Amino acid sequence: MTAMLVLVMFLAVSGCDQISMANRSEGRVEAFQEDAPAIRIVVDNRDAPRGAGANRDPYLEYVEQNTRLKLKLIMPNSGSYADFLNALMSSDDIPDLIHTDDPAWIAKYAEMGLLLPLDELLHNSVSGRKLLQLFPEEAWKASTFDGRIYAIPSLREVYGDEVMMARKDWLDALDLDPPETLEQYKRVMYAFTYGDPDRNLKNDTWGLTIMPGSLARTAPFFGAFGVPRGGNQIMQWKKQDDELVYSGILPETKRALEFLAELYAEGVLDREFILNKPASFYDKIINGQVGLFSAAWDDVIGPIAESMRRNPQAEWIRLPYPVGPDGQSGTANLNMVRSYTVIPRHSEHAREAISLLAFIAGDGHRTLKLGLTGEEERDSSVREVLYALADPNDPEVRKEWLERLGGDGQLNENVEYIMQHARRSDFQGPPTPSMVKFGAQLLKLENEMFAQIIMGMNPGQELFDKFSNEWIREGGWEIKHEVNKWYRDNREEGR
Repeated sequence: MTAMLVLVMFLAVSGCDQISMANRSEGRVEAFQEDAPAIRIVVDNRDAPRGAGANRDPYLEYVEQNTRLKLKLIMPNSGSYADFLNALMSSDDIPDLIHTDDPAWIAKYAEMGLLLPLDELLHNSVSGRKLLQLFPEEAWKASTFDGRIYAIPSLREVYGDEVMMARKDWLDALDLDPPETLEQYKRVMYAFTYGDPDRNLKNDTWGLTIMPGSLARTAPFFGAFGVPRGGNQIMQWKKQDDELVYSGILPETKRALEFLAELYAEGVLDREFILNKPASFYDKIINGQVGLFSAAWDDVIGPIAESMRRNPQAEWIRLPYPVGPDGQSGTANLNMVRSYTVIPRHSEHAREAISLLAFIAGDGHRTLKLGLTGEEERDSSVREVLYALADPNDPEVRKEWLERLGGDGQLNENVEYIMQHARRSDFQGPPTPSMVKFGAQLLKLENEMFAQIIMGMNPGQELFDKFSNEWIREGGWEIKHEVNKWYRDNREEGR
């Protein structure tokens, strides 16, 4: 079966929305010439518009009017987006732009010669130079594969995750001050577990709960030992003796695990954490079973808000990150780049595509991020698709965006606090070939062994040493070699 036939069958089975503003209402003044090029853009279907009005979206009109380009969004309606992109790249039906959040996919097709290197377009055109100025150097590093830029980055709103939150009403009931050091945290969590903070004469509260997958909601405890670990990154790295070492095998990580193991052994850490799913994790917050946890930046408009709605006595406050024995603190760093937009090598409109992205990231950024006029338009999923193609994360626009989400200003305060204290991984490059090959199995190994250490299923020192050796043997050595080559290359270039 030919690749083209595979693509045709895929589209026939899944369906495909092609959203174009080519058909205009009568009497509308065209902002572009009739022979203006149509830029075909492939995006994921998770935010795909639904309903009869999708072809008349005001945000497509807004971008077209300001760029004098026609736009056509192509979205697979079902199935795997990765499978759709792979079939597309094997066909002769080449679009002008492809949006993806998978840097490994970019690395693969860049190596195959099917993506357009963008260095020349970026440096030798007005729109390209504007894009270079709109995004920081770190974002361009993450968009560089084998020494050449192959993607326009789109940035996260927050380059880190997790803030410590506690029930102030429980602190007051137990006559406790908000904790600052790791030992003070431990005393508060012990009191929340055994001191009957909700005054119901029942032993039904925990001092802390976490989630088992990647030990989510533990980043500040690793940060207290100086370890950049957690968040959505599989691998974070720390410079030691002029080389990068994986954070998961550092001695400081073992000390953090020992601290969590002490909490578990003393009954302070939720004994059922290994069974937690997001729903059950949040239920414990909402139902008053836990008085302290590491929260996502937007939990104040989620489970925390619901907790206070159900129990008017509940009052939550943000705590400072716990300070460890060596005076360190902080939380997990996330990759600055959330997603990427690439131009296939055989696109006929590469220069126009760069111009389009420069408008989205520049003059059009505020309108696309915040909306045109009404609430209905702001909620347009087409708007979300468009600004995600090249989001520079302008701080002023981000602040207004967060204020509109709610939280009485707490969202912006949380985001600013996180970004001030995120412990940055010293590796900021794209995934290396060995990361792609071995990363998933190494993460699985880490999750399993770290959970066993915390739960006291094996002597922590012995199991941690076993994990470190297995990590190196099962692909970690190759990854470390590639990561340090990236580090040497960037250091020598002064970047």
